[in-house]
Amino acid sequence: MTAANSQVLLVRQPIFDHEQRVVGYELLGSGSATDLNLMQADDSGELILSVYTTLSEHGEEKRVPGFVSIPETMILADELPQLPARQVVMQVYSADATRPQLQEKLKSLVADGYRIALHVEKLTKSLVPLLDIVQIARVDVSTKSAEEIAKWVKALRQHKVAVMAVQIASMEQLGECIEAGCKLFEGSFLSKPKVVKGRKINANEVALMQLIQSLQKPNVKPEEIEQLVMRDPVLTYKLLRIVNSAAYSLVRKVESIAEAVVMLGMEQVKKWATLIAATSHQEKPEELSRALLIRGRMCELIAEGMKYPNPSGFFMAGMMSGFHLMLDITPEELMDQIPLGEDIQQAVRDRAGIMGSTITHAIAYESGDWDQLPADFDSALFESAYRQSLQWTKEAMLAMHES
Repeated sequence: MTAANSQVLLVRQPIFDHEQRVVGYELLGSGSATDLNLMQADDSGELILSVYTTLSEHGEEKRVPGFVSIPETMILADELPQLPARQVVMQVYSADATRPQLQEKLKSLVADGYRIALHVEKLTKSLVPLLDIVQIARVDVSTKSAEEIAKWVKALRQHKVAVMAVQIASMEQLGECIEAGCKLFEGSFLSKPKVVKGRKINANEVALMQLIQSLQKPNVKPEEIEQLVMRDPVLTYKLLRIVNSAAYSLVRKVESIAEAVVMLGMEQVKKWATLIAATSHQEKPEELSRALLIRGRMCELIAEGMKYPNPSGFFMAGMMSGFHLMLDITPEELMDQIPLGEDIQQAVRDRAGIMGSTITHAIAYESGDWDQLPADFDSALFESAYRQSLQWTKEAMLAMHES
């Protein structure tokens, strides 16, 4: 990211409860305290929080708090921006927890209605005054055994704080954290499910994947789309409900898929059919579907911004880059069992070509791994694409549930 092209970047990382429902998002900035710098102005703080902490869940729009890291120096100097207390959890990384001045500042924030999450690196007596003030204790569990996690949780819960386990690397470790009594969970565990070796995709899943692939053909006709979609009555019903919903405000009711193609255009119908098919795995956490839609849309918007050919193919590739997680199989098994185009297969399997590199850069961006992005990447394009993808995904998931 060049100096001339540099700007503050912001992404969100989900925070879950024990049922893997999103209960908050940690906001990660591209530099020291950049997330707070974005919110210094009273009129922009509320808007930014709304963009990054509003989501669609089970067909309803929901607002969850944003977890924002606060530098200790900013707290001590009374330089905090005015942020809505109900929509923010302030995360504190204290280098010197024994300072009475810091304790008094945190007491004042709690009295003003703010929730405080303290990152605990060591279990020491010096932390006791702060643990009796804050509501949440963050613990990095990445290098801890199940026994060590249980020991930490037992010690921290004596102070009546909710323990938040961070850097959870697998579903197995998530289970250990739940068993130990942790209340909040953050990490990459959703991207590392329990893979069932040799698992075959069932007939319904194969049919859905074949539909998704067929819909991506550039010269597919309205009648062909109708025949493909009508093989699945539920898909047909949902698609017609979406088309006739308030989102489109059509003058008259659309009664066939072919008619929907004429009224809305081929790309709109193909996109909705793909979304419905791809998010049909109700046993999976909704955040996983949400993340794949955000990534697919972001790849598509980047392709449009860079004037790459076939942007809709980038959408498909972005979604398919994590679709194996929905099926509990490896990426290689997904490629073996699903009929995808060669360019999408190469992008998903090997991150080859401009499609593959776009997926790589989108994943780095959504993870907040700024140093993994090229020095000359278009930060303005990526930032805009990410924000637009958040909004688009929220609206898409609302529409799908309304159907």
